[in-house]
Amino acid sequence: MTTNLLELEDVTASYGHVQVLYGVSLGLEDGGAVGILGANGAGKTTTLRAISGMVGTGGKITFDGESLVGKRPDQVAQLGIAHVPEGRGTLGHLTVKENLLVGAYQRKNRAEIAADIDYCLDLFPNLAMRISGSAAGLSGGEQQMLAVARGIMARPRLLLLDEASLGLAPSTTRELYDAVARLRQEWSLSMLVVEQNANLAFSLVDSATVLETGRSVLSGPKDELMGRDDIRRAYLGS
Repeated sequence: MTTNLLELEDVTASYGHVQVLYGVSLGLEDGGAVGILGANGAGKTTTLRAISGMVGTGGKITFDGESLVGKRPDQVAQLGIAHVPEGRGTLGHLTVKENLLVGAYQRKNRAEIAADIDYCLDLFPNLAMRISGSAAGLSGGEQQMLAVARGIMARPRLLLLDEASLGLAPSTTRELYDAVARLRQEWSLSMLVVEQNANLAFSLVDSATVLETGRSVLSGPKDELMGRDDIRRAYLGS
C-alpha cells in the first residue's frame, strides 16, 4: 500500500470568523503532481495556505507522517515545503541573485547553493541575463520565473504552485510550464498545482481534485477527468 507524502482529510479553514473550506480531502504521492481545479472562490488558494500554515485550519493535514495543523509557515517550510504564491511576491528592492539567496537562507553548503543558482539560471535563461539587476525591473513573466526559482532554492520535497499563469502571455506561460515540467522530471519534485487553465495543469499533473464552495467534489487521474464532458465544458473550454 502506497503511503502519501501529503494527506489532507476533511480540512476546514477560516479567515477570522469567515469559513472558506468545509471539508477538503486529497492525497499526493512522493514524486507525484496533483492539480486543484475549481471556479473563483472555490477555495483553491486557501487550500495551499492551509497547508502552509497561513490560515486557521481544522481537520487533518500530514506531510511525511507529521501533522501540519497548528504549525507556523516557517516551521512548514523547514519540513521541506515551498509555497510559490499567487502574485509572485518577489522582493523588488533586491537583485535577482539576492532573491535566489533568500530562498536558500536555511541552507549552509555554499557550493551546493551556488550549483543550484546555476541550475535555476539554466532553467530560466531570462534570469541569467538579469542576475545582477533589480527584481523590480523584471517583466511579469520573469518575476514569476524568479518566484519559482526562489522556491526551489530551498531544495524542497514539495512545491505548492498557485496560479503561475495569471496575467502572463501564452508564450511566457508555456515557457514557464515547460521549465516546471523539466524541474519535476529532473528533481522528482512533488507538486500541488492550483491553476485556472486546466489544460496547463493537465500538462504537468498526474491527477486532480475539483473543489466547489470549499469542498472536494471530485478526484481522479487526469485522463479520466479529461474524458468527462462536464469537466471539459467547465475547465477545458470544450
